[in-house]
Amino acid sequence: MQDILKKVHVHIPFHYLPEFQGLVLQKQMNVEIYFNSDVLNQLNKAECRKTAELLNSASCKVNLHAPFMDLRPGALDDKIRRVSIERLKQVFELVPYFNPLRIVCHPSYDSRYYVSCDEEWLENSAATWLELINLIRGTGTIIALENVYEREPSVLRRLFELINSDDICFCFDTGHFNVFGRVPLRAWLAEMGKYLGHLHLHDNHGRFDEHLPVGSGTFPFAEFFQTLKDIKVRPLITLEAHTQADLWQSLENIEKMGILNNLG
Repeated sequence: MQDILKKVHVHIPFHYLPEFQGLVLQKQMNVEIYFNSDVLNQLNKAECRKTAELLNSASCKVNLHAPFMDLRPGALDDKIRRVSIERLKQVFELVPYFNPLRIVCHPSYDSRYYVSCDEEWLENSAATWLELINLIRGTGTIIALENVYEREPSVLRRLFELINSDDICFCFDTGHFNVFGRVPLRAWLAEMGKYLGHLHLHDNHGRFDEHLPVGSGTFPFAEFFQTLKDIKVRPLITLEAHTQADLWQSLENIEKMGILNNLG
């Protein structure tokens, strides 16, 4: 399992890092650090710098995951959009410390919410991400926009077409697709494959976002990774386990399924 652990990042909220720091450093885990609003409200940048130095000393690669609750980066109300941008910027300001490969963000499009206003949402969302791209251009960090409630990929595809930048990629979340997706997996990959640069792996039974270990629900991982091999896409991977036991189970299941072998 250690070989697999070297190929993936592990989701860890920043406020849990002190508890798991010893394990992370011992196993040389690559991590995706999630910052929620409470953490950002009382963020100690000196602590961030110290944490980043420890991870770097152990050769741990890092991604950051920005907050998403209540944020509307494509909001039609410009005041709401500006507040969302300012909150996201708090994570982007940590790039010089952590030198992350990715900053994962939620574009937060929902067809049930943005009824008959796709064009306005697309224009505002593209403006937001272009502003944030300017903060990280040339650093080696790439923004990864993650699917959540999107039923099909056309709006996200159009967003990437509008942004038209190598500094941003698509993060495909297997669990979110399994609950909220309404078109076949191959249709998603046909439209979004050229933008795909990151994966969030977790599982469920298609009704709730359960965040089960990989291979413990109904997402078709074997088909998915075979398709990635077919279209010659090799994204970075984060295991979004919400407990340590689920992480070990995901690693065990991935080893048994051999799905990462399909990427090369």
